[in-house]
Amino acid sequence: QVQLVESGGRLVQAGDSLRLSCAASGRTFSNYAMGWFRRAPGKEREFVAVIRWRGNTYYADSVKGRFTISRAYAVNTVYLQMNSLKSEDTAVYYCAATTDNYFSGDNYFSDYSVYDYWGQGTQITVSS
Repeated sequence: QVQLVESGGRLVQAGDSLRLSCAASGRTFSNYAMGWFRRAPGKEREFVAVIRWRGNTYYADSVKGRFTISRAYAVNTVYLQMNSLKSEDTAVYYCAATTDNYFSGDNYFSDYSVYDYWGQGTQITVSS
């Protein structure tokens, strides 16, 4: 049974840093693209970042330069380091996984519908 479990969400102040973790289990995810999405109150689900199986990354413009996605293959875990947090980063953050391939561009993985597995989400609240 495939499971993605996010952790690390909490209440922080604007300008703070926070790191989210997503622990994957049930299979080896080394050949999967791992993404982070978020949903703010009253808004649609939004792409945040993705890391491909070869380690290349792609970010939403809204977080570029502030957030860093990384992965630890040995422990099937993906991280999202978030710096300079803003009130508009307040949302539930979701981890997602999908099989990677050689022919899709990075932007392909910004579409939530291509992902097969999802975590339950972790809440981040940024107080200004």
